Amino acid sequence: MSKRILILGTGSIAHTHAKRFKAIPGCELVAAVDVNDERAKAFAEAHAIPNSFGDLDAALRWGAFDAAVNSTPDAAHYPTTMKLIAAGAHVFCEKPLAVNHPDAMAMTEAAESAGIIAMVNLTYRNAHAIQMARRMVDAGEIGEIRHVDASYLQSWLTAAHWGDWHTDERWLWRLSAAHGSKGVVGDIGVHILDFVSFGTGLDVAAMNARLKTFHKAEGDAIGAYRLDVNDSCVMTVEFVNGALGVVHMSRYGTGKKNDLDLTIHGTEGALKVWSDHETSNLEACLGDDIQTQTWRPVECPPTPNNNERFVCSLVTGEHEQPNFRHAAGIQKLLDLCFVADEERRELRVS
Repeated sequence: MSKRILILGTGSIAHTHAKRFKAIPGCELVAAVDVNDERAKAFAEAHAIPNSFGDLDAALRWGAFDAAVNSTPDAAHYPTTMKLIAAGAHVFCEKPLAVNHPDAMAMTEAAESAGIIAMVNLTYRNAHAIQMARRMVDAGEIGEIRHVDASYLQSWLTAAHWGDWHTDERWLWRLSAAHGSKGVVGDIGVHILDFVSFGTGLDVAAMNARLKTFHKAEGDAIGAYRLDVNDSCVMTVEFVNGALGVVHMSRYGTGKKNDLDLTIHGTEGALKVWSDHETSNLEACLGDDIQTQTWRPVECPPTPNNNERFVCSLVTGEHEQPNFRHAAGIQKLLDLCFVADEERRELRVS
């Protein structure tokens, strides 16, 4: 029997989800929901989806679906997901899971109590290289992890490859707290922290962070947009096994368009993972190569994308990665970045 999927929220990412789910055998898109009824209808027509609704409550009363993709704005994730869970629907939620850790944990506990499949679209899990790196770490190929260096660097504040942020509202809102932004930490921090935690297989025990907002325009504002959120963040972390790491992210990564880099140093070897939105690669320094610091490319077999993992979970009833509880843990680290920066001190995570 086909798994019936409802898409909630019809913004740009929803189109990607529609295409991916339609390509999965045994998966049927049955409804689109948006607070703008006309937009929901247009989205449904564009993707040959038979039903559309102007509000979630109407879709829940209809109820002829098994699972929902929550691609609403960040602030809407909590209330809409809680309604879906209460209705017994499985949920595939966009990142971040919630806007704060308490809400993320409430969603996690509700999903676990309901016994539903609850996953989060942490998109860089789709990278073949990070999946292969984790398998190598789990197999003990680099020994005990001792040091980690990770970064996510974008350059759209210094280069116009994605448009001119001075005039484009798609980027201006990301610089303004009043428009819902939490800066680079809220925007891409979730990705690099997931890259680190998944790649190493380690939780963070303690952390510190410094945030920086740079002057970008006269009066630190452009029109209605006050430019007041963080542009760069540097974190120092201690993992539960005692290893240390540095994690940093910035929109001032001049020369880097959209680059995630992760280097994991162990007692018997090391791994270097690189990814952008389109591709990824992995290099390793193992065995005798550690004496000459020689790095060699590692072949990375294809990996299922998150949409395919979600459908697999619906079929088997077993959770694939990444789930709500993991995403809630990432949200805790993001929240603590702001506390650590304000208090200028190291914080214990658990």
